[in-house]
Amino acid sequence: MKSYRKELWFNTPTRRAFINITPQIDECLRESGIKEGLCLVNAMHITASVFINDDESGLHQDFEKWLEKLAPEKPYSQYKHNGFEDNADAHLKRTVMGREVVVAVTNGKLDFGPWEQIFYGEFDGKRRKRVLVKIIGE
Repeated sequence: MKSYRKELWFNTPTRRAFINITPQIDECLRESGIKEGLCLVNAMHITASVFINDDESGLHQDFEKWLEKLAPEKPYSQYKHNGFEDNADAHLKRTVMGREVVVAVTNGKLDFGPWEQIFYGEFDGKRRKRVLVKIIGE
């Protein structure tokens, strides 16, 4: 069995962002040479997420609106966590959106359902963060 590991780095100019990282994951899969196995993609920061969904701008706006209703950024004083930092809402948003995804690798390709894409979700941006890609298989 082969194993491949790579870190992808992101530094968004905004506090929140959704980035389609499917092309980078496809490139990792090509680099790995693995044809059959599993691909794990996970955020290595507690205020960022990796998730699978449709790459549709209206849906991304809906995510933003829905997450802001669930865990509004302001007022910062509403959260006990906020003191040194002002990112309690980002921790909560990450919990809802998830830490990682695992995608089957079949015939050297990510084995997606219709419209599925992999996204990096940033909830406390403006600083450098990483995503781990781990692919195992034959």
